[in-house]
Amino acid sequence: MADSSPQEFATILGPDANFKGELFFDKAMRVHGRVEGKITTQGRLHVAKEAKISADVEAGSIVIEGEIKGNLTASDKVELKNSAKFEGDLRAGRLVVEEGAAFNGHVSVGPEAVKAGAPRPQVQVSVSKPGIAAAAPQPARVG
Repeated sequence: MADSSPQEFATILGPDANFKGELFFDKAMRVHGRVEGKITTQGRLHVAKEAKISADVEAGSIVIEGEIKGNLTASDKVELKNSAKFEGDLRAGRLVVEEGAAFNGHVSVGPEAVKAGAPRPQVQVSVSKPGIAAAAPQPARVG
């Protein structure tokens, strides 16, 4: 399982909860339910296996075991666990993708990727079979 115990999360959205709107928190949150809208934190977001999120997320770090549709920006790290299903654009300082994770979108990783005004992602990644990723080259933009 993930390297986090329930005590590490100041806020937990349970499996029977549905949230629609803008969600802000400071430290760490674990989501088991559904969220639609926008999530903003300098802390950590953990998306549990049963969670379904349709939102743009800006966070310090993001761990995904469930489903997310939306754009992700993490100043530190994004982790896609083997059960993760993610569709959208991703910008992060670091990226960890476990075998079996499903990811469809654009990605930009590294210290420059999360700076304000950084160029949009340049590579599209589609995972059709667990553990096999194919990158389609995109034209480079010079800003």
